[in-house]
Amino acid sequence: MTAGQAVRAGTGQAVGPSLTVGGLLDEVAGALTSRAEARWLVASAVGASPSGLTLRVEDPVADTTAHAVRAGLARRLSGEPIQYVLGTWAFRNVEVNLDRRVLVPRPETEIVTGVALEELGHRSGGLGSGDQVTAVDLGTGSGVIALSLAAEWDTVVPPGPRPRLEVWATDVSAGALEVFQSNLDLLRGRDAAAADRVRVASGSWFDALPRALRGQVNVIVSNPPYVSAAEWCELDGAVRDHEPKTALVAGPTGLEALETVLVGARRWLAPDGVLVVELAPHQAADLERIATGLGYDAVEVRPDLTGRSRMLIARQPGDRRR
Repeated sequence: MTAGQAVRAGTGQAVGPSLTVGGLLDEVAGALTSRAEARWLVASAVGASPSGLTLRVEDPVADTTAHAVRAGLARRLSGEPIQYVLGTWAFRNVEVNLDRRVLVPRPETEIVTGVALEELGHRSGGLGSGDQVTAVDLGTGSGVIALSLAAEWDTVVPPGPRPRLEVWATDVSAGALEVFQSNLDLLRGRDAAAADRVRVASGSWFDALPRALRGQVNVIVSNPPYVSAAEWCELDGAVRDHEPKTALVAGPTGLEALETVLVGARRWLAPDGVLVVELAPHQAADLERIATGLGYDAVEVRPDLTGRSRMLIARQPGDRRR
C-alpha cells in the first residue's frame, strides 16, 4: 500500500488515496496566485511552519483541517487580507494577533519602528541603571510598534549599566485595545521582561497619557491615520472593504491626525526628545514645513526601502545633558 492511501476498517484493503499535506498545498496554490500564501494557509492549519511543510507533504490531512483551509481560501479569494485570514502575523521580532479591529502591519511601519529604536538607543547613552528612558506609541492599534520597542530594547542599548525602558501605548478604540492586550499577553508568554516594560492607556492621542509625563518623553512614535476622505474611495478593495476606516482616514485633507501629533509632541517631549511619524509620500513637504514652523530642530524626512518618503523625524530643541 502506498503512502497516502486510506484503509477500509477490518479488511486491511486500500480504498484509494487520502488527502495529504502536499495535495492540499497544491490545491490551494492552484486557486491562489501566490504559492507563499498557500503555504501560510496550509501551515497554519496543520500546525507547522511554512518551511516545515516540506517534511510533511506525505502526511494525511483530517477532513476538519481540509475544511478549515478551504474556508480560509474562500475568505482570501473574496479579497480579505491574508493576515486577517490567518489571524496572526509576524512583525519584526514579535508575533501578533490580528483581526478587522486593527490595521494590517506593513513593511514601512517596520522601518519606522527601527528608526524609533535607534533613537531610543541614542538617548540611552550615558545613562545608568537608575535612569529611565520613556517612549510613547500613539494610536498603537495591534501594538506592533510598542511591543517591538519593548522586545528589542536590549539590542539597541549600549553595553554597560542599562537604564529602564517604559513604553506607553495609547489608543481611543476599545476594540483595538482588546487586540493589543491579547498581543501583550503573547509577548509576556515569550518574554516577560519585555512585556513588563509596556503600559497601556485608553484615550485620544496625548489625552490618554498621565500628566506626569509632560516634558519627560524621550521618543514619541506614531503611525496615525493619514488618508484623506477623497483618497479613501480610491484605496484597493482589500483595504477599503476590510481594514478599519477610522485607523486610516484622518479627515478631509489627511493631515489632521499628523498635525495633532506634531503640535502635541512639543509639550510632551523631553529636551532633545524625538518624534517619529509615518506619513504618505505626498505629505512629506507639508509636514516638514509644519514641523519647522512649530520650532522643532533637525527636521528630516526619510524614505522606506522602496525610496519613497515615508517618515518624518523631528527633534525637540534643547540638550538633555545640560
